[in-house]
Amino acid sequence: MGKTKTEPRALTILLSFGLCLLVIAREAPVHAQSTGPAQQKQPSGAGTATDSSPVAAAQQNLYNASGQNGGQPTQDSFRGSIVTGKATDTVLDLSLDDAIQRGLRQNLGLILQTSAVKNSNGQRLEELQALLPTVNATASIEVQQINLAAFGLKIPGLSPIVGPFQVVDFRAYLTQNLVNVSALKNYIAAKHNFEGAKLTAEDARDLVVLTVGNAYLLCIADAARIEAVNAELATSKVSLDQATAAHDAGTSPRLDVLRAQVDYQNEQQSLISSKNNLEKDKLALARTIGLPLDQAFRLTDLVPYKALDNVDPQAAFVQALKSRKDLAAYAEQVKSASASKTAAWAYQLPVASFAGDYGDIGTTPGHSHGTFSATGQVSVPVLQIAQTKGQEQVADAQYEQAKAKLSDQIQQVNQDVRNSLLDIQSAAKLVDSTRSNVELATQALSDAQERFHSGVADNLPVSQAQSQVEQANDQYISALYQHNIAKLSLARAIGTAQTSYKDYLGGK
Repeated sequence: MGKTKTEPRALTILLSFGLCLLVIAREAPVHAQSTGPAQQKQPSGAGTATDSSPVAAAQQNLYNASGQNGGQPTQDSFRGSIVTGKATDTVLDLSLDDAIQRGLRQNLGLILQTSAVKNSNGQRLEELQALLPTVNATASIEVQQINLAAFGLKIPGLSPIVGPFQVVDFRAYLTQNLVNVSALKNYIAAKHNFEGAKLTAEDARDLVVLTVGNAYLLCIADAARIEAVNAELATSKVSLDQATAAHDAGTSPRLDVLRAQVDYQNEQQSLISSKNNLEKDKLALARTIGLPLDQAFRLTDLVPYKALDNVDPQAAFVQALKSRKDLAAYAEQVKSASASKTAAWAYQLPVASFAGDYGDIGTTPGHSHGTFSATGQVSVPVLQIAQTKGQEQVADAQYEQAKAKLSDQIQQVNQDVRNSLLDIQSAAKLVDSTRSNVELATQALSDAQERFHSGVADNLPVSQAQSQVEQANDQYISALYQHNIAKLSLARAIGTAQTSYKDYLGGK
């Protein structure tokens, strides 16, 4: 009797101890790489569709170049869009090129920047009016009755009350600045601001390509992760079937079955998490390109690994100096600040102007006569020392700031180019290394499965090998994503993302 009670208890203890070992062996490699299942399935360094560090840095650069006035886009603006149309019941095929073209039409950041161009043009026209003739026209009819006695006029035999009588007047007034240096310089400053806004809007198109491209690449990585997890799930199912068959044949303990079941269920959980990540990143992609969030779509492009070699950092920097629109926008800001500085100094100069009017006046339109007046005027500021000095210092400070920003932005572009090249080189090495790891881990899994199937060993090495395959696949997918986003960032750093992103990313 004692022996029959001891054996189930010993078996229970043995199974509990084995499950503890299984959990430790299964979870330790995962924790070494990430802090949870959701993070494990996301390409490392990727975050979400708009949190990639190259994208965030590019958004900040454009935000600084465009200024911080009302109506200007912010960093978060490029994550949104204006939705057009309604969702359909069909599944939309969406290529990378289609997504980018939609983003160039519907992205909120680009739309706001285009509105900022209109705002700058309006300010330019307002400053231009000070240099153009101003003509106003009036038409009036006036009825009067005058008491001459109130003015001290007493004429014997004449009633002091005159009227009522009416006066009809049709008149046009003309004013024109003949010489106004400050108004001229203010217009030139506004003109340079307008040119800078147009250049910033062109630069924003490159940023849309980078933002949409990053969102699309993340979805590709998610899809690759789902494919890898499905393969891992199938392998886990084979291992579970083998363990079950061995146990049923009496050649394998129940612990091997439990271990295989845990592996299989972990892969099912990973598949659920991976699919959820893809759906969330597809929503983020739809937000950047103006698709209705309930519109179903599938990705049609797969970006392969395409090495990018023999890129000289100095040559790429020289090309960026010619191509980057934000650098040209900063240069326009310097010219605008210089003109504003001259305008502040010119407020102390004389202003020559002309004013005149011509009209027809009389008691009725049929009993009237033309009259006119013409006045030439020179206005000279005599005593406004504090105001003039204050305006000059403010304008000079803004000019120095604009020059400093331009100088710093040139170095920022140089850094962007070199950072992208370093990321490309590092990611290329990671791709080669992780690809090799996938092959080695897959071979190790195959060997472990054969040993277990032959009865040479239990399935603990199989479980460990499956975990290593999973990690290797995840690292390989992350390396591919990092390599592609680094190449796209280089295209943006050089200033040619909109026209040459396909050359950097490669084919389908």
